[in-house]
Amino acid sequence: MDTLDKLSLSAQAMAFEAEGNASIQKQRKSCAFTPAELRKKYGEKWDDRVVNIDGKDIPITNAVFSGGKRIPLLKAMLSTACERNCRYCPFQAGRDFRRVTFSAEDLARTFFRLYQMRAVEGIFLSAGVICGGSITQAKLLDAASILRHKLGYQGYLHLKIMPGVERDQVLQAMRLADRVSINLEAPGQNHLSRIAPMKRFHEELLRSLIWVEEIRQNRDPIEGWNRVWPSSSTQFVIGAAGENDLEVLSLVEKLFQNVGLKRTYFEAFNPVAGTPLENHTPTDPLRQHRLYQASFLMRDYGFDFEEISFTQDGFLPLDRDPKIAYAQNALTHTPVEINRADRAVLLRVPGIGLKSAASILKLRREQRFRELGDLRRIGVVAERAAPYITLDGHRPAMQLDLL
Repeated sequence: MDTLDKLSLSAQAMAFEAEGNASIQKQRKSCAFTPAELRKKYGEKWDDRVVNIDGKDIPITNAVFSGGKRIPLLKAMLSTACERNCRYCPFQAGRDFRRVTFSAEDLARTFFRLYQMRAVEGIFLSAGVICGGSITQAKLLDAASILRHKLGYQGYLHLKIMPGVERDQVLQAMRLADRVSINLEAPGQNHLSRIAPMKRFHEELLRSLIWVEEIRQNRDPIEGWNRVWPSSSTQFVIGAAGENDLEVLSLVEKLFQNVGLKRTYFEAFNPVAGTPLENHTPTDPLRQHRLYQASFLMRDYGFDFEEISFTQDGFLPLDRDPKIAYAQNALTHTPVEINRADRAVLLRVPGIGLKSAASILKLRREQRFRELGDLRRIGVVAERAAPYITLDGHRPAMQLDLL
């Protein structure tokens, strides 16, 4: 099998690793996932993108970054072989599918060829664990070092941190990458043991995220790639380990506050054929969506964990988004006066986002907001905001305004 064949299979195998939306047009029988599994995950309307090189289809991810920037990203694995027995994972040891393995040099050069062709602008590099986390990490570092120092690659590089990595390897990764990540998968050891019995939550996973933040705080960022320390992220598998949303978001808040996490990804569990959890009930994708919404409220909008509403069982309500749930509890009888509220209060109103809140604060120095139309013109979703605001002391005349 040549390197392009292996790259195609490797990129297909990474479809479930979050960093933007996967975009795979053609699937092969030897892929880790079937077309039906991918349609179940992403829906029928994918943003399809495949780069065809020498007759080989290489799937590319449409990755979305802060501020809405999008880049074509290759997600690839040095090896799809793994010695771990994670019960949900398509790469678990013993599962029957075609595995591929690259040398660090081969993968780096094959990706760089795509980059020179302008088919991609970045790479997310990971691997299955073979011969322990530190040996696997060393191979990933070799590939990243070849890209940066031998081939002169200056573009985006997301480097996965392996469970069982050494602290010095974390530092090396931070000197090479724009982002580093390690998947926590579950909100604690009890839940993690149900889906990944060989992994240790604190000693192997959480400790690496703590090391990343300690390095950022205690070492000069001039050591980082482009003189900046990389951002960090993690991912949770939702619904496989019996966790509830309260447990997940309680940990997420601590990660944002204590380890400088840039983003948390949530992966709604879908059973994969040939794994021990193949008959486990899949997780409703709406639950994943609500977790993202709640995490963004805490990360970007200044919400405290205590302001997020949960059911008695510790789950986010599925029938309404978390911001609406907050407003119904806190703002229905004490509406926000748009012409006086500060930024933190404005951001708690449904329909008002980061940009529209800034516009309100800027424009009301020169004018007063008296009608919903005034808000619509600056990007506020007026229909969502109307039940929870006043304009010059009066509830907005919703029906009259619409007429």
